[in-house]
Amino acid sequence: MLNNIGLPGILLIAIVVLVLFGRGKISSLMGEVGKGITSFKKGINDGQKELEEEDPSEMAKDVTPETDKDKV
Repeated sequence: MLNNIGLPGILLIAIVVLVLFGRGKISSLMGEVGKGITSFKKGINDGQKELEEEDPSEMAKDVTPETDKDKV
């Protein structure tokens, strides 16, 4: 269904959105979308740095419960 939109259809949709919301509202919305994308990318980079800095021996902890046999 959406394969046949083409350039004229996209332009028509853009004009309708511009008329409905106005230029100021659309520009502020796009600014917020840009801030969100920037924040997302920063979070991804921070997560990757945190994983690279973490010592693998700290991640591999023994989580088996202690029993009376272990205490002997």
